Amino acid sequence: MNAIPGPDGLLRCPWGAAPDMLEYHDTEWGRPVHGDVGLFERLTLEAFQSGLSWAIILRKRPAFREAFAGFDPHAVAAFGDADVERLLGDAGIVRNRAKIEATLANARAVVALDGRLDAQIWSYALPERPRPRTLADVPAVTPESTALAKHLKSQGFRFVGPTSAYALMQAVGLVDDHLQDCAVAPA
Repeated sequence: MNAIPGPDGLLRCPWGAAPDMLEYHDTEWGRPVHGDVGLFERLTLEAFQSGLSWAIILRKRPAFREAFAGFDPHAVAAFGDADVERLLGDAGIVRNRAKIEATLANARAVVALDGRLDAQIWSYALPERPRPRTLADVPAVTPESTALAKHLKSQGFRFVGPTSAYALMQAVGLVDDHLQDCAVAPA
């Protein structure tokens, strides 16, 4: 599928032309994200998205931010059993015990990296390449995403496989997978 017109007539990636995805597509997706908080947030949201639509996660993002202390990894790393139970009762987020527990484990892994999460994730950035022509040209997994997932797992991260690692790479700007005809300018 090629780029399609959004409500304003501008061509966009097909998934980004929908009204509930437009702002995220145009202003966030594929833009560089740096720092522990921003990267931990995107890593967490990608894990929660597994098996769900991204639109659901975006609608719930404000509640996720509140529930997980603004995605401050130090604060989340200190969460305990009572916090897990609190989160399981929070209808504003996705209430999945495995994903909640993985988020706490991942926060602890971020803290253990002591400020090196940014450098470690960004070391897997793909070399600049032409934008894909169609959605069929966008891979779900790459050798780099497989290597990133393996590396993060070796550092204690959970709920991060090659597919979610590639989605993270797209979301935080390690790769530009906006379609060639998409009106969004390169990051």
